[in-house]
Amino acid sequence: METMDTMDSSKLLKDQPSCYGTVRHTGAIISMEVTGYQRVQWRVILCHILTVLTVGILWVIFHWKPILEVLAKCHPCHLSQSDWVVIKDSFNQKFVAKVWTEEVEDDCFPHPAEPSVDDNRINLAIGVLEDDWKDTIQLQKQEEKNVIRYYIFEGLRYIWIEKKQSFCKLRVLEESLTCEDIHRQQRGLSKHNQNTKRRVYGPNVIDVPVKTYLRLLIEEVLNPFYVFQIFSIILWITDQYYYYAVCILVISIISIGISLYQTHKQSVTLRDMVKLTLNVRIHRESGEEEMVNSQDLVPGDCIMIPEDGMQVPCDAALLTGECMVNESMLTGESMPVMKTSIPDQDVNYSSEEHKRHTLFCGTEVLQSKNYSMDQQVVAVVVRTGFCTAKGELTSSILYPKPLGFKFYKDAVKFICFLAVLALLGDIYSIVILERQHVSVGRLVKRVLDLITIIVPPALPAAMTVGTIYAQNRLKKYGIFCISPPRINICGKLKLICFDKTGTLTEEGLDIWGVVLAVDETFEPIVHDIWHISGPMLHALATCHSVTLLNNQPIGDSLDLKMIESTGWILTDEITESDIVSRFGMKVVSVIKPPPLEEQPYGNKQRVSLGILRRFPFASELQRMSVIIKKSDSSPVEVYMKGAPEMVASLCIKETVPVDFSEMLRYYARDGYRVLGLAYKTLSQDITFEAIHKLERNSVESEMTFLGFLIMRNILKRETRPVIDSLNRANFRTVMVTGDNMLTALNVARNCGMIDLRDRVIFANASPPSRDKPACVKFLPSEPASGQQNGTEQQQPGIHSMEQSCYHFALNGKSFAVVYDYFPDLLQKILIRGTVYARMAPHQKTQLVESLQKLDYSVGMCGDGANDCGALKAADAGISLSEAEASVASPFTSKIDNIECVPMVIREGRASLITSFGVFKYMAMYSMIQFVTVLIMYSINSSLGDWQFLYFDLVITTTVAVLMGRTEPAKELVAQRPAGSLISISVLGSLLLQTLLVILIQALTCTVTTTQSWFVPGNVSSSNNGLPNYENTALFCVSGFQYLILATVLSKGQPFRKPLYSNVLFLVALILLCTLMVFLTFCPLQFIRQILQLMRITDLKFQFLLLGFAALHFVTSLLFEIAIDSGLLNQCVRPFCKKKQSKKLYKRLENELCRDFTWPPLNDVINAESGQVVHFE
Repeated sequence: METMDTMDSSKLLKDQPSCYGTVRHTGAIISMEVTGYQRVQWRVILCHILTVLTVGILWVIFHWKPILEVLAKCHPCHLSQSDWVVIKDSFNQKFVAKVWTEEVEDDCFPHPAEPSVDDNRINLAIGVLEDDWKDTIQLQKQEEKNVIRYYIFEGLRYIWIEKKQSFCKLRVLEESLTCEDIHRQQRGLSKHNQNTKRRVYGPNVIDVPVKTYLRLLIEEVLNPFYVFQIFSIILWITDQYYYYAVCILVISIISIGISLYQTHKQSVTLRDMVKLTLNVRIHRESGEEEMVNSQDLVPGDCIMIPEDGMQVPCDAALLTGECMVNESMLTGESMPVMKTSIPDQDVNYSSEEHKRHTLFCGTEVLQSKNYSMDQQVVAVVVRTGFCTAKGELTSSILYPKPLGFKFYKDAVKFICFLAVLALLGDIYSIVILERQHVSVGRLVKRVLDLITIIVPPALPAAMTVGTIYAQNRLKKYGIFCISPPRINICGKLKLICFDKTGTLTEEGLDIWGVVLAVDETFEPIVHDIWHISGPMLHALATCHSVTLLNNQPIGDSLDLKMIESTGWILTDEITESDIVSRFGMKVVSVIKPPPLEEQPYGNKQRVSLGILRRFPFASELQRMSVIIKKSDSSPVEVYMKGAPEMVASLCIKETVPVDFSEMLRYYARDGYRVLGLAYKTLSQDITFEAIHKLERNSVESEMTFLGFLIMRNILKRETRPVIDSLNRANFRTVMVTGDNMLTALNVARNCGMIDLRDRVIFANASPPSRDKPACVKFLPSEPASGQQNGTEQQQPGIHSMEQSCYHFALNGKSFAVVYDYFPDLLQKILIRGTVYARMAPHQKTQLVESLQKLDYSVGMCGDGANDCGALKAADAGISLSEAEASVASPFTSKIDNIECVPMVIREGRASLITSFGVFKYMAMYSMIQFVTVLIMYSINSSLGDWQFLYFDLVITTTVAVLMGRTEPAKELVAQRPAGSLISISVLGSLLLQTLLVILIQALTCTVTTTQSWFVPGNVSSSNNGLPNYENTALFCVSGFQYLILATVLSKGQPFRKPLYSNVLFLVALILLCTLMVFLTFCPLQFIRQILQLMRITDLKFQFLLLGFAALHFVTSLLFEIAIDSGLLNQCVRPFCKKKQSKKLYKRLENELCRDFTWPPLNDVINAESGQVVHFE
């Protein structure tokens, strides 16, 4: 639910109402400001004139920055009268959107005489369109027209609501919709009402724009990179670099062609993936049924679900029956999910809270079952288009949140620095060339030419090489990535969150046994389920969401194991008439006992059980239940299973054994998964209709406790080695699960997240009550089994945390209290928090986001079922799924264990190091050429056409493409790669290497001019005074410099394999070095003519040039070794003030290490009265 407050956007408008100008929207997910602008005709005309006068340059600038066009052509106005809006999102990005208006019929939306509670459902979106603009928004009655005003941003429609005086998401129109309201919509909409609503909501389409090749071409050519490329090509042609210009033009055309093809193909693929159009049967208000196209659906339409299933074209609340749904497209979870009818209660509808009753767009209903023979399975449309769950996920792909990765920001800063350097070089060139009395035209060409040299246009493309190689390697391992830029971010991960079940442990659980509660005491565990009888057996056989599809049981693996352990059989072979005769009413499923000959002696089960209604499992409720009827005259019964603590809290106190907590702790501490079971009897004469009107809370109360179902939660064999390798590499590993705390702790110790010698402290928090504020208490846990002997026990109240490492463990309820009432305490808990149990899906997302606020780079690995929010919020979310690509997370792994995590991290580190290496190489390539050209300018010469081609295409392109092929190192190390380009090591390296380049080239030029055979070049001749001896000597030496720096900057260990492992790169370096030796000593005549080189026959001088190259290689290598060893940092450190780490988590960690009195064990910490910090 969004909240909005308004603010004034301009001091010039201070006399206007407070909502004049800008509205700030804030919500749980996004925050944005919307400012209104109105078109001014004389400004528009002026802009057109200036566009013509600037030969289209102004138009190009407006294309790059649309906000400038709005500011130039419009002025701020009230939002109700705006033609355009400027949107500023929570990342401080600004976007422009056009406001559309559409007239509607006068009787479309009746105006109530008095505002009512349902005002936003009746007076939906009536804006006012005036013929003449006025400073006031007061209206005369005869001037009013009923119109809809809206704009579209990132696929979502924001509609003007007069009452709120702001543009709101369409979902705001339904924010007070209750489950009771949805049930009242079962009659459907009339055709007139449907058409009217479609005006407001728009068509039910998730429209992925697929631009034509012509439009893509225009946009690509107008990209700043290609504009700079076009400018460079024109400059090179005027400077007679014809061959070089033609080659770059051909390469650019090929690059544009490939880019257009890939962009168009990706758009078409995504459009085909999300496009869903089918015919749907709906109910009309008149009672008739009609087939309509799914694009015409609007909220309020009542659709019928066929028995054999269908693709769901919208988000719809299920009103009757139940459906088995495949949601793998949205969650990556291949296991079908049972959906049941939404309760007819006066509670606000929420697609998240009622997800077990909601059919989501893009999912597939495998089969549906009705509750009665004369009733169809129907659902009411609640959301359409981009407002659906599938629409929101598609929007997140089309408009991803910006990656706040420092490397990318620093790359832009560094390019700006190179541009400043080019300006300094231009000033130097102007001075030098002016002294040589060079013509103005030639001087301008030379100055502009320097800009094309120092700012390498291929730099952005070259930096993606490492990422492309890493993505392809991951694909070979079965790990797919839909967001390649995140691969580099994986190289900076510091903390990894893991789901437990299905991720750290096996998906399927082995049934270990049943502990029965009889007469308020627990009996010994029964391992053979076939030997139990009565309510416990019936609970195990019926309390599940398993159904039959093509005569095969499908459902949750736990439920399947549970039924299998009883031997009972789910069947659909009984006819409906036979069902009614046996059970006296319609049932959803029938479970029959195993054949009599297979049942154990003396314990024969003959009565079948029919499931009348299911209340599906919900993570927030931590339970599920079923209402069943036996095929005899027995009364209707309710069976429930779920988290033991939750089940016990809903049971009659006298039926729960006194040693409940002790018995639960006994099994959970040993790592067993424990479920509680309970039952109760309903009235014998209750009808089927009455059963389906029962509220869940009333059904799941006053139960009789039956006992525990004990299951073994086995670690995957790959889990412990992976966690150990992450621990050795100094990663923080965190478990976030919906399971029991003690079970989670046991798994955390067994997998190595918590060492047996480490202490665990429970952070127990209680919400505020009438007379008490919220409070937190830190309680030490019982020592692990490995601590019982040989380790000194800590007495309560005595603080000796400095003697050992400690971990915090807290459950979902405590996390919610700490999150809302203890913001400062939350930060400290997160620093040492390792186990988070009984966490709801939205709390997993909150945890990831809270860790990110501490400046952690957070990874998340889960199965996608209840982790979608956390997977998308994490810097690197990895979903373990059979799907090749899932919109649930950036990474999808077909490897069904956590071995994929170190793979992704290693590839991320290798990709990041490659990006650094390529960036530094491309920068140094520009600097080498920049220095060479500046030296040549001093004698009024330059490099030749084919010389530029040789350096740029033969050497640099080959090196840049092959440098990134080096694979990642096999082992993770504790050291993390640098993430910033603006650092002492990077800048120091570039500075030292640049000085060395200048020194070697200057030395080469000086030594060349002192040779006895040296003859100055004819600078007055055409073709840049080529060939000449200075150019030839610098060509040879600078050619070696490109290769030397490619070798030196291709670092291997500790993040990548050694250079020699990259065979293609090594072979290319050897061949290019051989070629340079050949060009230095004995180039063929036709090659000399093409490259415009002088013939040098002095063998000593040729060896001297080779010696300069060798000197450069040795010195350059020593520089890099010294920098990598930290020598440069040690030299600079005395001159720098010691600063605190910029990472908040490091500062907090240091604070905790120094404070031996924290946490205060067994002390109660109260929150400030009424303080709530976080809002949802």
